[in-house]
Amino acid sequence: MVVCGVSIILTAILAIQVSRRRAAVGRVELRTLLFVYVLSLALQIVTNGSVLRQGSTPIVILTAIHAAIVAAFFWFLIFNGVVVEDGTMSSLIPFFGIAFLIFVGTLYISLDTGFGFSNAFISDPPSDLKNIALFVLTSIWPGAAIIFFYILMAYVITVVLRERKPLTYLSLAFLAIAGAQVVRMLASKPLCNASDGKVDGSFITTLLETVSVVLLVVTWNSITEETWGDDGYY
Repeated sequence: MVVCGVSIILTAILAIQVSRRRAAVGRVELRTLLFVYVLSLALQIVTNGSVLRQGSTPIVILTAIHAAIVAAFFWFLIFNGVVVEDGTMSSLIPFFGIAFLIFVGTLYISLDTGFGFSNAFISDPPSDLKNIALFVLTSIWPGAAIIFFYILMAYVITVVLRERKPLTYLSLAFLAIAGAQVVRMLASKPLCNASDGKVDGSFITTLLETVSVVLLVVTWNSITEETWGDDGYY
């Protein structure tokens, strides 16, 4: 989980840099996105590592929390594409409110799946390990959110701001995070088998996700003001 540790440090540095751009619109929202990403990386270290026994109650709970945080992360991502007022109540209420609903919903479904509180999310048969609700929240929703965010930001950059260079950064970020989702869903097991277990999907996924986060911050830097006297706009 070395890549997770490096990613945590790098993301923390990015969050500090974002905080220093006091005139930039969307600063609070982007900083929150980075914090949530750091939190997801920390939980990934615990759930994917050998810190806790696999199949134990703590690992089931932490895995459910991790899934819920990841689902909420993609709402934060979308909102960073539409935010127009930095840190105001009109921005923060839907920003955190909808994220909270997504978090709670995903957490409940994950815990219900793991502990069987009800029969609503039990795989039939159990050996198939199929859960449509969790699949939607952890696979379909992230993919849809990424596409929607890219469309929103591409519109802002090309139509509203009439810029071209930031679109290059954004497109690279899109390709990196989309690639991470593809690796997670389709290529994780083949990569692990091909490398005799030396490289797994989580390593490449985390690497690509961190690259996309860095490029997202670079994109944001290129279209926002650093100080009140700059001519940038977001």
